[in-house]
Amino acid sequence: MLTNLIVLPEIYSIYKFQKDCDLPGWIFSSGFYSITRTIDELSVVTAQADPDPGPETANCSRDWRIIKVKGPLDLSMVGVIADIAGILKKEQIPIFTVSTFNTDYFLVRQNDLSKAIKALREKGHMISTGQ
Repeated sequence: MLTNLIVLPEIYSIYKFQKDCDLPGWIFSSGFYSITRTIDELSVVTAQADPDPGPETANCSRDWRIIKVKGPLDLSMVGVIADIAGILKKEQIPIFTVSTFNTDYFLVRQNDLSKAIKALREKGHMISTGQ
């Protein structure tokens, strides 16, 4: 399954906040952010903030880039994440995924981005930079 992919230009962080905290306003100024609250945690992906994101942050993983699957994708499609994840797994590239109604997003570490792009292109995926 070949897909068109877009590398978003910003650098992102993955934050784990105290599960019952009010999120700081700077999160919402990002062009892309994803918030997931479960009974156990509150995770946020957003544009990378200053080195000290605040006292409500329990953990932070910095320097991620986003590879977006060009959508919209039909919700009945099977294997999009598995295909891309499999390619990146063979290259030993860790990923963090976010899915929306329209498409999927793969976060890879900044220092793995070139390697990820090369591996995906070698398998026939089309990749552009920018939005």
